Amino acid sequence: MPKITFIGAGSFGFTRTLVRDLLTFPLLEASHICLMDIDAQRLEWSQRAVQRIIDEGKYPATVSATLDRVEALRGADYVIVTILAGSTEVWRHDIEIPKRYGVDMNVGDTRGVSGVFRALRTIPVMVDIARDMERYCPHALMLNYTNPMAMLCRAIDRTTDVTVTGLCHSVQGTAEMLARWIGAPMEEITYTCAGINHMAWYLEYKWKGEDAYPLIRKAITERPEVYNEEQVRNEMFLALDYYVTESSGHNSEYNWWFRKRPDLIEKYCTHGTGWNPGEYAYILKHYQEREHTWRDEIRQWLDNPAPLDLKRGHEYAAYIINALEGGEPFRFNGNVPNKRLIDNLPQDACVEVPVWASREGLEPVAVGPLPPQCAILTNLSAQIEEMAVEAALTGNRRLVYQAVAHDPLSAAVLSLAEIQQMVDDLFAVNEPYLPQFAKK
Repeated sequence: MPKITFIGAGSFGFTRTLVRDLLTFPLLEASHICLMDIDAQRLEWSQRAVQRIIDEGKYPATVSATLDRVEALRGADYVIVTILAGSTEVWRHDIEIPKRYGVDMNVGDTRGVSGVFRALRTIPVMVDIARDMERYCPHALMLNYTNPMAMLCRAIDRTTDVTVTGLCHSVQGTAEMLARWIGAPMEEITYTCAGINHMAWYLEYKWKGEDAYPLIRKAITERPEVYNEEQVRNEMFLALDYYVTESSGHNSEYNWWFRKRPDLIEKYCTHGTGWNPGEYAYILKHYQEREHTWRDEIRQWLDNPAPLDLKRGHEYAAYIINALEGGEPFRFNGNVPNKRLIDNLPQDACVEVPVWASREGLEPVAVGPLPPQCAILTNLSAQIEEMAVEAALTGNRRLVYQAVAHDPLSAAVLSLAEIQQMVDDLFAVNEPYLPQFAKK
């Protein structure tokens, strides 16, 4: 039975949910679950949670926990990564410094100036994990859930021989949202979605084999509650004719149109963003409050005598691993190198396309070109990400500046000189986390 290793297993909610799903498959019920984290307390709690799932499910699985990454990786068949490089007090600068310059972000974990600096901190850690995999489990598959997804997967692909695919919830989440808007059962919906992470497009979206885009347009234009649920993405759809993945809160950061003036932020980015109320201050407050409450919540879960609900959920990784072990083939949208998969995006860049998982391995599906009105923005973001990855791997500070200079939101608000100063300020506060950029 496979050894499934979790790096960043202190992500208590995610770890226990995914383990629950994994063990529902007969091919995986006797797996060895190996948990690794740098936080001993979180690791202990995750181990207790997994052991409780094993005990209540009467599974023949086993679990171990370690602070030693090498021990966790040695002999692994699958490596699931959910890490964060730096605490809240580190990444808050990714938002707060640009905001002083008028670049107003609200999530900042994927792209734009905030996503670039998160990538610069995280890429060295992810590459180190992948290099350890080359040594201790060279045939293992990495399933990455960490953001910024595209840049991390691209860096691993460039520097190692590890097979990696990135997993995100935005494709199936958006597909379910659109089905709800038009009153369609999800089992009657089919779609083809492709692009880059958080900016993939439903090239087709069908209900019982018929194009459902007219129904989606009707719902958006005639029902205010639908329009107001996702104002940014709905405006993008009405202009570009294809629906984009990931929330309005995220997508408002990725383009020129919605966050360059306070009045536009108020109109489009404060209410119907998928976040409530959609602004960074709320998100930061949420995380700071969680710092005081998460320990009690974990203890309550661990000590709750009520039987667990062990019904299988919808976490991609469980279905993928089951398929690779010889179970039912599974189709998902994964982040993989662009090997002639999308014609008008950079070759080898990390793209998000349909992928089949089976005993034969992972087989990405070629989708051809994106529609030109979608390809422009997507291509720009992909090329900026290529520059940022190159900068992270080589320690090229100037390339970081040049990448941010082409970021749509930064460029819509700032001059080149102001962008340079903003980047310098971000380097100053991130210096302890960016040794590859140390001035010689």
